[in-house]
Amino acid sequence: MPDPLPLAVTIGDPAGVGPEIVLEAWSRRDELRLPAFVVCGSARVMQAAGRALGISFPDSLIAETDVDADYLPGQPTRDGAMLARAALSQALELVRTGRASGVVTAPVSKAAIYAVDDTFVGQTEFCADACGAPRNDAVMMLAGPSLRTVPMTVHCALAEVPGRLTRELIVERTRIVARSLVTDYGIANPRIALAGLNPHAGEDGRMGREEIAIIAPAIVQLRGEGIDATGPHPADTLFAPHKRGSYDVAIAMYHDQALVPLKTLDFDEGVNVTLGLPIVRTSPDHGTAFDIAGKGVARASAMIAAIRMAGEIAARRADA
Repeated sequence: MPDPLPLAVTIGDPAGVGPEIVLEAWSRRDELRLPAFVVCGSARVMQAAGRALGISFPDSLIAETDVDADYLPGQPTRDGAMLARAALSQALELVRTGRASGVVTAPVSKAAIYAVDDTFVGQTEFCADACGAPRNDAVMMLAGPSLRTVPMTVHCALAEVPGRLTRELIVERTRIVARSLVTDYGIANPRIALAGLNPHAGEDGRMGREEIAIIAPAIVQLRGEGIDATGPHPADTLFAPHKRGSYDVAIAMYHDQALVPLKTLDFDEGVNVTLGLPIVRTSPDHGTAFDIAGKGVARASAMIAAIRMAGEIAARRADA
């Protein structure tokens, strides 16, 4: 059998913790039996970060971009934002041209990249655009050892959430989640629990009617399609220990409803997985952490988990 294609791992914003957590993951690759990967970014940045950490990284494993920046931990710059964007483009190109099996993205600053590219919304949307896929098809799932969660709405004000929720949105995104759990995680019959939007799942309409008018009808439609969807469940009990074993993924109605329990339970090993795309894409579920960058205290466990998960999904797709 030929060796599997390597993953393409980006360095993220060079002023953040991306370079150092990528370096630590690489230094432990044999010990942890991680899949092979190349790094998209700047050899100069990786060498500088490596010197600071005492880790030597071979230039032969760096897919150099046509943009460079200085390694200034904790000091984000315009050049650094441009490098982060270029590294992401490079990684996606490697996958699209059959030279890499998946993309693992280190954290970037959305605001910093937006300042140099006002079309940039986020790495997930950037990946969808690069694949020619509708942005609504790119579904964010947060996965850790204890929990998988999907936010139905993501980066919007809380006041906008009720207006964005529709039966069609819930049905389409839950279909994508169900298909992905089968193809990418090998779960033959995924159990999907959908949370309510309001306290106590609306309490029969006394605390809001979104559950009655939108979420419950969506669940009825999904069940009619053969998807094992249940709910709407009160969110305040859905993530309790005795509940988590009853489903394979919990779908929340807004960002923090999904991310707070995931980060509480699995902060150090939480992985952001983009479902619904023709490519494999994962990312550690944390930010650039400019405040601790370059201080030697950043933990690489989430990056390691993201690399491992991307390799597992790519292998499962290759075997399908």
